[in-house]
Amino acid sequence: MTTTTEMIKRLRAMTGAGMLDVKKALDETGDVDKAAALLRERGIAKAAKKAERTAREGIIGSYVHHNGRVGVLVELNCETDFVARNESFRELARNLALHIAMANPEYLRRDEVPPAAVEAEKQALRAQALEEGKPEAIVEKMIEGRIGKFYAEVCLLEQPYVKDDKRTVEQLINEAVATIGENIQVGRFSRIAIGQ
Repeated sequence: MTTTTEMIKRLRAMTGAGMLDVKKALDETGDVDKAAALLRERGIAKAAKKAERTAREGIIGSYVHHNGRVGVLVELNCETDFVARNESFRELARNLALHIAMANPEYLRRDEVPPAAVEAEKQALRAQALEEGKPEAIVEKMIEGRIGKFYAEVCLLEQPYVKDDKRTVEQLINEAVATIGENIQVGRFSRIAIGQ
C-alpha cells in the first residue's frame, strides 16, 4: 500500500510524532491505526531510555474544583525550561492535577507506601479470604493479586487515568515523554479538601 500525504497528516495529528517517524511507521505497516500503535510502542521504549536523564525544570500545575472544596498542586518536572513553557506539557500538568483531585492518591509510587500499611492490607486480605472459606494454599496467591489492586488505588502512577481508564497515569506520562521528547516526572503533589 502506498503512503499518502493524507495518511501522514492524519497520523501526525493523532500522535504528534515527527514527519520521518510517521512516514517510516506507515511504510512498515501500511495502515494508520497499526502505525499509531507501532509509534506508541516505540515511544514508550524511548521513554524508558529517557527516564535516566535529569529532570530539574518544570512547572507547578494546579486545579481547584468548581465548588472550591478541593484543590491540588502538582510538581511536574522536565529537562528544559523550553519544554516547561510548552502548552502540551502544561496541559499534562493540569490533567494530572485534575486526576489527583478526583482519584485522591496517597503516594506517588509503590516504594513510597510504608511497609506497615502494605502488611496491614495483606492481613486484612488474608482474613477476608479465609472468612470466604478459601483454602490456605490459594490464599497467598489471592493476596498477591489483590495487593496489586491496593497499589492501584493508593499510588498515583498506577491509578487508571480518570479521563481514560484504559491506561494508567504512568502510561499517560510515558506517552507525553514519547511525544515531547524529554524525561517527564511527577516530583510531588498535594491535595487539600475541606473537612479532611
